[in-house]
Amino acid sequence: MQPLEPLSSRVGPHRGPPTFYSVCSTMVRWFFHLAYDFDVRGLDRVPLKGDVVFAANHASFLDPPAVGCMIDRHLAYFARDTLWKGLLGNVLDKLEAIPVRRGDGDVKSLRRIFNVLGNGGAVVVFPEGTRTEDGTLQEAKGGAGMIACRNQSTVVPVRIFGSFEAYQKGAKLPRINTRIRVVYGKPLAAADYDPGKAHPERYLEASKRIMAAIAKLEDTEKNVV
Repeated sequence: MQPLEPLSSRVGPHRGPPTFYSVCSTMVRWFFHLAYDFDVRGLDRVPLKGDVVFAANHASFLDPPAVGCMIDRHLAYFARDTLWKGLLGNVLDKLEAIPVRRGDGDVKSLRRIFNVLGNGGAVVVFPEGTRTEDGTLQEAKGGAGMIACRNQSTVVPVRIFGSFEAYQKGAKLPRINTRIRVVYGKPLAAADYDPGKAHPERYLEASKRIMAAIAKLEDTEKNVV
């Protein structure tokens, strides 16, 4: 395994004293490098400022931390509201995670998401909506498109390779020493994914276009713009 470079030398300048989020991010980064054959591609494509939606395929519980641990900015994640209990709940609060209530429209969560993006923040979404059952890419749902279109945010397509093999849905424990790659694609402007207000299925079409950009990413992508 190659020695890890300082995070600031990979993705941007140091940005003040460590925060709870940055400390956790560093710990997760070390975990991935020690437990897996882990690497990323396309970091130079990642915007370090402005409102950004990171849209990734979803195959494993490992996906959310894998998407963000190498990026030198705070990313807002979603989590089931039932996880807000005891110590875990305190940790999620400190990470500024966004609780989501399943089963119906969660207006409060959406407001928090739009507030993050409206203030120039970044969020992680999974256009498929849930983890894949067999490791293949699934059809997109409209949620990611709605979030991106609402703020006309920059969207960074992200494809994760190997997380299904490492910790697929239904597995009791993750497998270690497997290969995981995260590839960041070229950022999409609103014009690249938003079909416009006149489109009868605007948000779903936007999600499909974002998902198509994810599908085009390959494991062999180099870390170049």
